Amino acid sequence: MANPVLTLTEFDQQRSKALHDEIQLALAIADEPVLRSLLVETTPIIAPPHRIGSITAEIGVPLLSADSSIDGILRFEAIHCVLANTQPEEAPAPTAFSSHHRMRDYSQLTRCHSELYTLAQDVPLSQAIALLTHAGFRAEQVNTILHLPNDAWHKSWWYTLDAAGYLTVPFQRFIRTRQYADGAFTIQYKDYYAEERPLCFKSKDQRVPVAIKSEFQGFRETLEKINQARAQLGAHQAILICDTLSGLEAQGFIRQGVSLYTTTSLRLPVRVNCALCASLGCPMNGRKDSPVITCARFSLEG
Repeated sequence: MANPVLTLTEFDQQRSKALHDEIQLALAIADEPVLRSLLVETTPIIAPPHRIGSITAEIGVPLLSADSSIDGILRFEAIHCVLANTQPEEAPAPTAFSSHHRMRDYSQLTRCHSELYTLAQDVPLSQAIALLTHAGFRAEQVNTILHLPNDAWHKSWWYTLDAAGYLTVPFQRFIRTRQYADGAFTIQYKDYYAEERPLCFKSKDQRVPVAIKSEFQGFRETLEKINQARAQLGAHQAILICDTLSGLEAQGFIRQGVSLYTTTSLRLPVRVNCALCASLGCPMNGRKDSPVITCARFSLEG
């Protein structure tokens, strides 16, 4: 029996599927710098680099509203405020980007206050230390906060970040702790600010759906899947990894709140042969018995 012959269309579809799987695998094994590039090297960018904390990725997440899945979801820590490097009794000067940059009466910076928030409830010592350290407190500050008397507060100055990631008006944060007989801790805080209440303690978790567009997938079909994922996640932004788009398609996706990212930045590294590599500074260069399988420095040109 003769072997079946693929038509040109079938061959292109199989090649497109292979490329899709390759990109999805690359996304699955990507380290944090690569995942970070998905947020900061898109058009338009998802968030400025200094507003991004930790990042993780999920691949092939099912959609509840349809019998399909989204190619991936990026979860990242969106930083909204940062600890100021100053003493509690010394208010930092508002930055040049602040509308209060001419203000000299620091009492005006703390004329409003929030309600009391609970940052952590009945957590072990290790978790309490990790939480405060991640917020930016030094070891001695963490120790002071965790051993406060019941009627005492730890005071610190913070900056909020605007949409562009610039430091704005400083605000003061009061933190208190409660330690229980079983060794657990409860951490609470209250903010004193000029006008706008800080959104959170330090950061909020954000989820961004990621779709990979094949050349056989139309604009409407692609956008429909992205919108299903955004509705399920409660997300406003999304990332589309694509090879080529027409100018009209690119404009359409961007106007719908979709950030574009090129496929070439997420390809799997090629297998290498150190005996043929032209990177002369590498200790494996020229070795036929090299154990290296993939390498970012591999080059056939000197």
